[in-house]
Amino acid sequence: MKTLFLVRHAKSSWDDPSLVDEDRPLNARGERDAPKMGKRLAKRDVQLDLILSSPANRAITTAQALADKLDYKLRNIVVDDRLYPGDMNVLLKSVHNLGDKLNCVMFVGHDPALSKLAHRLSSDIMHMPTCAVAQFTFQAKSWRDVRGATLVSVALDLPKKP
Repeated sequence: MKTLFLVRHAKSSWDDPSLVDEDRPLNARGERDAPKMGKRLAKRDVQLDLILSSPANRAITTAQALADKLDYKLRNIVVDDRLYPGDMNVLLKSVHNLGDKLNCVMFVGHDPALSKLAHRLSSDIMHMPTCAVAQFTFQAKSWRDVRGATLVSVALDLPKKP
């Protein structure tokens, strides 16, 4: 089994117009939502083999908040330029190129690429709001096979859900 988590970064701040897009931080809501989603994943006993994050400040901060709640070492977060701003086809290729020793991987990135990839993997998901966590579990031995593999389960969790 291979499990992929797609996480859209938490809500970001537009307060400082002098910042370039990549440097924008989380706003107060984002700073609350990211750890909340991490706690939810921890309650489900999620054990990640790898977290890949966009280099954007808001994505890295989201990845760090999730990692902290999941006891995933912050130094093991891999910053991947392909996730910023992101392209659905590039992301899908990145999934297919993951090492097969990895069974549970998380991508932290941006819309619209993540929503498009989530929808491609499951038509049940139309849009990923900020800090949404989509989980896909495939019956596959290799990440290269997930395209044609049976999707065993799909879930979408949002910060606004109780």
